[in-house]
Amino acid sequence: MDSFTFQHDIETFCVTATSFPDGIEAAFSELRAILPPHENRHFYGISWRGEDGNIIYKAAAEVLDSDENFMHHDLQRFTIKTGPYNTFYIPDFRNHMAEIPKAFELLLKQHEVDPNGYCLEWYFDDKDVKCMVPLGKEYQSFTGLNKEYN
Repeated sequence: MDSFTFQHDIETFCVTATSFPDGIEAAFSELRAILPPHENRHFYGISWRGEDGNIIYKAAAEVLDSDENFMHHDLQRFTIKTGPYNTFYIPDFRNHMAEIPKAFELLLKQHEVDPNGYCLEWYFDDKDVKCMVPLGKEYQSFTGLNKEYN
């Protein structure tokens, strides 16, 4: 487990999966079909437990400066918040899919996790993912050892 700090909020466009986990791939496919490909676009998975106990999952893509044509599209929006996160890196995740829920189980058991936070998957490419959970406000001053993303 590592730490990581986002130095600024990240605005994203989102598509909500119709079910979890079966609808995840279709949500990402829909998102990729709408947005133009761009080498600097980061993709994320954002999830949390809904009031009914079911997991809400959103496939998300970073909003780029070149996306002005999509600002008025019916895509949902989500802001990934600035601050420290506990993380777990999974290389070659497609061949290790069972490691993703295990990583979040480990991350969510940590006492410093924000109880009102969310689970975040940061897809670096088609092979590697970083599973992340935000820290609670009282732990956000412990950022000295964190890696930073600007």
